[in-house]
Amino acid sequence: MGDSGYGRWVAGKRSKWITLAVWVIIVGVLSAIWPMVNSEVQNNAANLDGAKPSVQAERIAEEQFSSDAGVPALLVWHREGGLKDDDLQHVQKVYAGWSANPVPYQDSVPPFHQMPEAALKAMLSEDQSTLVTPVLFEKSADSDQLKEGVEQLKSGITHETGQDPFAASHNSGSDLSVRVTGPVGISIDATGLFKNADFKLLMSTVILVLVILLLIYRSPILALIPLIAVGFAYGAVSPLLGLMAQKGWITVDSQAVSIMTVLLFGAGTDYCLFLISHFRHLLKEEESKTRALLRAVTESSGAIAMSGFTVVLSLLALLLAKYGAYHRFAVPFSVSILVMVIASLTLVPALLAIFGRTSFYPFVPRTPEMEEERARKKGKPVPARKPKHPGFASRLVVRRPWMIVIVTVIVLGALASVSSQVKFTYDIMSSFPKDMASREGFDTIGKQFSPGELAPVKIMVNTEGKTDGLGQKLKELPYVDEVSKGQPGSQNANIIAYDVTLDMNPYSSEAMDQIPHLRSTAEQALQAAGVGSPAGKVWISGQTAEQYDTRETGDRDTMVIIPVVIGMITLLLLMYLRSITATVYLILTVILSYFSALGLGWLIIHYGLGADAIQGAIPLYSFVFLVALGEDYNIFMISSIWKKRKHMPLKQAIQEGVSETGSVITSAGLILAGTFAVLASLPIQVLVQFGIITAAGVLLDTFIVRPFLVPAITALLGRFAFWPSSHTEAENTKAGMPS
Repeated sequence: MGDSGYGRWVAGKRSKWITLAVWVIIVGVLSAIWPMVNSEVQNNAANLDGAKPSVQAERIAEEQFSSDAGVPALLVWHREGGLKDDDLQHVQKVYAGWSANPVPYQDSVPPFHQMPEAALKAMLSEDQSTLVTPVLFEKSADSDQLKEGVEQLKSGITHETGQDPFAASHNSGSDLSVRVTGPVGISIDATGLFKNADFKLLMSTVILVLVILLLIYRSPILALIPLIAVGFAYGAVSPLLGLMAQKGWITVDSQAVSIMTVLLFGAGTDYCLFLISHFRHLLKEEESKTRALLRAVTESSGAIAMSGFTVVLSLLALLLAKYGAYHRFAVPFSVSILVMVIASLTLVPALLAIFGRTSFYPFVPRTPEMEEERARKKGKPVPARKPKHPGFASRLVVRRPWMIVIVTVIVLGALASVSSQVKFTYDIMSSFPKDMASREGFDTIGKQFSPGELAPVKIMVNTEGKTDGLGQKLKELPYVDEVSKGQPGSQNANIIAYDVTLDMNPYSSEAMDQIPHLRSTAEQALQAAGVGSPAGKVWISGQTAEQYDTRETGDRDTMVIIPVVIGMITLLLLMYLRSITATVYLILTVILSYFSALGLGWLIIHYGLGADAIQGAIPLYSFVFLVALGEDYNIFMISSIWKKRKHMPLKQAIQEGVSETGSVITSAGLILAGTFAVLASLPIQVLVQFGIITAAGVLLDTFIVRPFLVPAITALLGRFAFWPSSHTEAENTKAGMPS
């Protein structure tokens, strides 16, 4: 790619203004005619497809055992030391009010106001401190409508009790406290977590990137250029994804939008910095800012495009996922990176061409001749040029490569070994802050009643009219607390349903592990009763069964997607580097870095933040991001080393390559890690944990793998690092390939 080609198209004397105008028009038109992605968010999309056992079971349950009852909001009334008679009278009075004057979207309420007080007392927990009463809402109501109804419930209770029991402490003190939990409370709180999260995340990310850029480059204009590019990219991506979501081509949820914002700022700023850094370096050699910029575009565009393409393909691999949440990430993330790479290779060169050397004000890079001329005009002595010394890391990797490899592998290996201790959870409640109302109510029910009552398991069997004896067999299981009487189906009386209450948290991994055992128990009971082919005549529904399928589907996706991502990146590196050896050790170092990040993240999350487990989705999310983004830094550094190897010994090329790319990769890594760490400021545990693990991985890549491990391995392997590529100068200069 010559100076006169692509660079002149986007950053020439007149074309720079055309490029800027094209971006302004594109963003303006798209924003005007298509909806922004935030307006097309759908947070209740199904994660499991219709073939999953729990989904099929839910369908049978709906057909055979459907009730017209609405969705329950569970009111958890609690007073340390025991609820008083006055409290129970308040319960009866508010229920009498809701029965006569329903709140918005209310479906029905149980007749607690008609019950004798003794019957109400019989419903209390063993220590008399807690009562759980439901209010049923219409199934068609969305979370905003449910919130409107619940707010009226709260105001009715506050008015009746003469205090605000929703603000009272739920676990200490002797005041009456009330919490709203159950499906309605959880839905309202889950939606509320994401309300304003996007704006907070956007502002935090912009401020962080701006501060880091100002600290590193100390130039206000330069700090703004990447942010302007990211802003334009977001302005194009948001309506593009909004249109796709509106047309039903993709489904986008709030979590995807949050992570996409971080990805755009983090990865996008990195791509901008790789070009800006090279431009600044060349301005010290070239008097013509245009020639310097065209050279910078020519020499760095291949690596930027390759890095972006690697990330885009890795993220697209999520389309292979069967689990909805993973699948929904693929298009928003890959499209956002693709647009950002295009912006980095078109808009950023145009902005640099417009601002020229002023981009770096007040620390403007100039050639030695320009410095002399400037000093002469001002009548000042010519400032002495500081000789360039290779950094500590670059000297060490060529002098002590064996020591570096051994030490870094031991450190990373020790952290990677911790990853085997990571525990996972699929419980949505564990992703909520501990002081959130629905979680407090949920925890109180679990403590005061059998935890299994929170979400019973429904087991349905087709007995074909035979006596199955399943109810008795289920009661004999050691982990079962209670089994309901068998209920015949409304359309097929041979289908019998049992509601099973477990004696453990139904959302726990321990409870999920019992699903296959419950299924085999039911199948054995049918077989003993003489029912043929019992495997197709057992259905298990409920939260525990759904989470079991979630875990199984997630494990399947991990086993499929991780090899595909590794395979794609391997092929891309082979095509780009034309070296089997380099491709192998680059892939291996990034995989080691990933497991180290998982181990380090677990140490922070488990021992630092006190979490018992991390969300089951996080390892796959983190893998795709860390492996793809980690290879970015390797590509930039290796490209630099291989170009220099054309006209200097390998050790010198490694030393200069590490020195030259060191500062830009360090600043890029700090920005990327910082933007992911911003996720930890949100009150959503899954994003906190994802942010911490991904930030930890980026920092390990930036400060251990890239400056020490990879160049040390390259130094040890010597010319074998390039095998089987012969790397003659003629080959190296083809099409901007690394040398």
